[in-house]
Amino acid sequence: MKEIMVTGGAGFIGSHLCEALLKGGHRVVCVDNMDNYYSPHRKEANIRDLQRMEGFRFLRGDIRDRSFLSSVFNETDIGPIVHLAARAGVRASIADPILYTDVNVNGTMNLLEMARLHGVERFVFASSSSVYGRVEENRPFHEEMDADHPASPYGATKRAGELICFAHHQIYGLSIAALRLFTVYGPRQRPEMAIHKFTRLIDEGREIPIYGDGSSLRDYTFVDDIVEGIVGALSDERGFEIYNLGNSKPVKLLDMVKTIEKYLDKPARIRWLPDQPGDVPKTFADNRKAREHFGFHPEVEIEEGIKRFVEWYRQAHASRPENAEPIREVSC
Repeated sequence: MKEIMVTGGAGFIGSHLCEALLKGGHRVVCVDNMDNYYSPHRKEANIRDLQRMEGFRFLRGDIRDRSFLSSVFNETDIGPIVHLAARAGVRASIADPILYTDVNVNGTMNLLEMARLHGVERFVFASSSSVYGRVEENRPFHEEMDADHPASPYGATKRAGELICFAHHQIYGLSIAALRLFTVYGPRQRPEMAIHKFTRLIDEGREIPIYGDGSSLRDYTFVDDIVEGIVGALSDERGFEIYNLGNSKPVKLLDMVKTIEKYLDKPARIRWLPDQPGDVPKTFADNRKAREHFGFHPEVEIEEGIKRFVEWYRQAHASRPENAEPIREVSC
């Protein structure tokens, strides 16, 4: 049986995807360099149970290392690839755009070349809603909208990834889906992301930073729904397509905070700060194309999703001495 390669498989979304694929009877090769963008111990915890499951292999390595990738492909019968590995985060990309370009563009090119040389049957690329930049119209973002004016280096690298995916489809015939993910949250979420960060700070009685007036809108999408969409895209072989994967129900930032307060049963202390470079006023997914092509149907509403996240947070952090770990200033 061919194996599905999941890059970034020890991360937040990747570990959930690996688990779903294994439960579906697939064999999975998880590739991750376990970098220190946030604690590698968290990533180790993400895959600890997976390593006990039949059909799971973990390979530690960097997608920028072509000799590492060559050895993996030469020694493994890879079927499809789900490419999740990336440097994430808008504000961190503003601080270090060269690193983001190296990982997100050069790393993606390396994988596409490996896919071409080894006859990979399907390539799924995790893009981002950040490619849309600042959208002023009061309507959902659809895949045919302008995506050539991203507001951050991170968004630019994800758009570049889409374009080199298209070139590899056009020239070499690779079957590729590029998935624009909209603010994914849920258990195992990265600690610097808004819902995780705010939950932790409120729980500790510390101030949460709110940039702007709190009216920004985000299309928060629960990780289980995103995983369903990725699995659907794996089986949808249409050549090259771009899909939005989002809940299509934007939530105001302050309403999200109120929901966390409700399930923690603790009040938030807010520190108001000016807007930050790279921030956008809203994200709003038009997900009709994914619904029509492979039945994508997000089911978890924000209320239920935050409830599940807070339950996981309390269980995961009850006995950990990790609360002193620094948290980067990233709002979404």
